[in-house]
Amino acid sequence: MNFELIAQTRTLQGTGASRRLRRAAKVPGIVYGGAAAPQAIEVDHNDLLLKLKKEAFHASIIDLVVDGKKQQVLLRDTQVHAYKPLVLHVDFQRVDATHEIHVKVPLHFVNEEIAPGVKLNGGLVNHVMTEIDVQCLPKDLPEFIEVDVSALNVGENINASQLVLPKGVTVVSHTGEDPVVVGIVGKGGAAESDEAAAGEAAAE
Repeated sequence: MNFELIAQTRTLQGTGASRRLRRAAKVPGIVYGGAAAPQAIEVDHNDLLLKLKKEAFHASIIDLVVDGKKQQVLLRDTQVHAYKPLVLHVDFQRVDATHEIHVKVPLHFVNEEIAPGVKLNGGLVNHVMTEIDVQCLPKDLPEFIEVDVSALNVGENINASQLVLPKGVTVVSHTGEDPVVVGIVGKGGAAESDEAAAGEAAAE
């Protein structure tokens, strides 16, 4: 999915200026990274809020048009009001088509209802992770990664190393780590699974 966001250069900065921008339905922000200097910008609040509600916007290359000039960026951070649907600040990072990027990509779990652990044994799917950090070139960035749990039984997991990744995409992990992404626990839930794991560890 392609996203385009229109922005303007923000000349006035500071708390007072930001407050005036928000009253005018604008969001202060910044674009950084690459060879160019960081640039203060402002974007339309309602347009940004609408896009933020779309999952793909958080893991896509965005065409940011600042004063008519287009640049490709990633959404890196947003500050939102504690309880109002109000975006207070937004950060974007420029991307270079020739350099790999690190991005958190959503995980989409499929075939949960037909997994033996659920269908036959009444287990519960335990989503340990809902997103994962990947490394790839901007052109290879997926909107999400699909996780098929159809083969899992109670007590079984899928680890990060077992994910089926699109071409050119690798999982970013610390040396020696292979975290659990999803598993199926018994009717007692995670507590039952933890007790079983503790028992196995004691036996070893």
